[in-house]
Amino acid sequence: MLYRGAMGAMAFAALLCAAPSFAFDDAQYPDLSGQWIGLRMPSCRGQPSFDPVKCWGTTQDAPLTPEYQAIFKANIADQHAGGQGTNATSTCLAPGMPMVMNAHSPMEIIVLPETTYIRVDHIRDTRRRIYTDGRDWPAEIEPSFDGYSIGKWSDSDGKGRYDLLEVETRGFKGPRSYDASGLPLHRDNQSVFKERIYLDKANPNLLHDDITVIDNGLTKPWAVFKTYRRNPEPRPTWVEYICAEGQQLVRIGNENYMLSGDGFLMPTRKGQSPPDLRYFSRK
Repeated sequence: MLYRGAMGAMAFAALLCAAPSFAFDDAQYPDLSGQWIGLRMPSCRGQPSFDPVKCWGTTQDAPLTPEYQAIFKANIADQHAGGQGTNATSTCLAPGMPMVMNAHSPMEIIVLPETTYIRVDHIRDTRRRIYTDGRDWPAEIEPSFDGYSIGKWSDSDGKGRYDLLEVETRGFKGPRSYDASGLPLHRDNQSVFKERIYLDKANPNLLHDDITVIDNGLTKPWAVFKTYRRNPEPRPTWVEYICAEGQQLVRIGNENYMLSGDGFLMPTRKGQSPPDLRYFSRK
């Protein structure tokens, strides 16, 4: 019995030695480890905007078509009146692309040979998967808020290691917007995003993401240039974000209401009608 067990162990060891090696040489890739924090204009208040060098809202100067200019204008008016407009994340719906890259919360990038992961703990635990294994676009894509991303690493400066990740993302479902101002993407969800992700040549603690949007709600492609700063702390704190925890907004049908401090449903804007109570008994 001992003889047979020893022979089995030797055979298993030989099989392991004969198996092909799939070691990951991380020296061929840029060091994207650590915690990345989105940079934006210090003078801009409120939540992060899609174009970080401009404040969110109407000052983004998005090249919207007249139809989507009107949708955005109505959204702003609704927000001013106490509503949420076209910003669906108020009910904990996933931000999706491109809002996730606004980095409301710190971002983590994990580089592996076949997939690069981008994690952002905001509203839900977002994990963008950027496939870098040389695959082509599938015949059918299951629509998602983050979309389906295919990337390619390249050595742009000829120094013998990868320094540029080019990504294309498509295959969406909605509703999605560029940022919390409700700046809308086209409802057909045919958006295409092209990104160039790379470390700053002069400062490796700065990361750039140049994003170009192709969307039927735009009159032309829209390019923005995002920058993230690496947290210098070697062991940064990652704060848990649970959107549903303490959530006061309640969506019923097409209307948003608010849960008051004493636990009762209340309107969010003047003159708002109560929800339909047809299935509740009235005494």
